[in-house]
Parts: sequence; C-alpha cells; structure tokens
Amino acid sequence: MDQIYTNDPESPANDRSWPKAVMNGIRCTCPACGTGKLYESYLKVIPVCATCGEELHHQRADDAPPYFTMFIVGHIIIGGLLILEQSVAPATWVHLVIWLPLTLILSLWLLPKVKGGLIGLQWALRMHGFGGHSDEPDPEPQAAPHA
Repeated sequence: MDQIYTNDPESPANDRSWPKAVMNGIRCTCPACGTGKLYESYLKVIPVCATCGEELHHQRADDAPPYFTMFIVGHIIIGGLLILEQSVAPATWVHLVIWLPLTLILSLWLLPKVKGGLIGLQWALRMHGFGGHSDEPDPEPQAAPHA
C-alpha cells in the first residue's frame, strides 16, 4: 500500500504533477496554470501569477540553477570540443572563436529555463512555502526570567 505525505492535509498530494510543473517552468510559465509569465525580467520571478493568482515569491531557486546550467553546458561544450579536436584538430584560435561565444550564448539561454524548472519542482513538491506552510523554524522557547 502506498502512503502519500503532504504538507497540506486538506488537498490530495496527486493534484500537482511534478513533470507538468517542471515543463511549465522550463517554458518560463507559471508552474500552476502554465499560461502566466514566470519572470518580470531575465531572472526576476514575479511575486504572483497574473493569470491564476498563484504566489510565486516563495521560490528559493538561488544557487542550484547556475550549477545545473554549468553542468549541462559543460558537457555539451566539452563533448563538441573533443569531437572537433579528434576529427579536424583546428588551431587554438578556432576553438576560442567557436566555443567561447557558444558557451556564453548557451548558458544565457539555458539559465532561465533551468531556474524555471527548479521553481516548478519546488511548487509541485510543496517546498519552501508552496504548500501553505512557512519554511521558517519555530522559535526557540524562552526560559522565564529568574526573580
């Protein structure tokens, strides 16, 4: 028997499909409705979706998207560089002319998509306040002052 754990006891866990939410995020649209914009500008997430009203300010996609982007772009660039080097063996300046701009363009194109996918995953898994509860820890109880 499967057990499903959620942060929100009033709603079932299966009402948020993580593959659909991640794909909506990769398309830079709201993970909830898939039609509203995700970004105000290049990487600035809108606080609330204008289409469905979903609050998106909870997202905490801070350091992970650049790391994932570097991982993906690095594999693409190094693979292409090695294939070109083995087949043609061009001069170093040819590698620089090809791979430096391609690395920059691919990184700048991919970063918002990776960040959107991560925000979609956070939304689908009800992480960081997307489940209706705050992520902030409960305050430590204070001892009563001695008289």
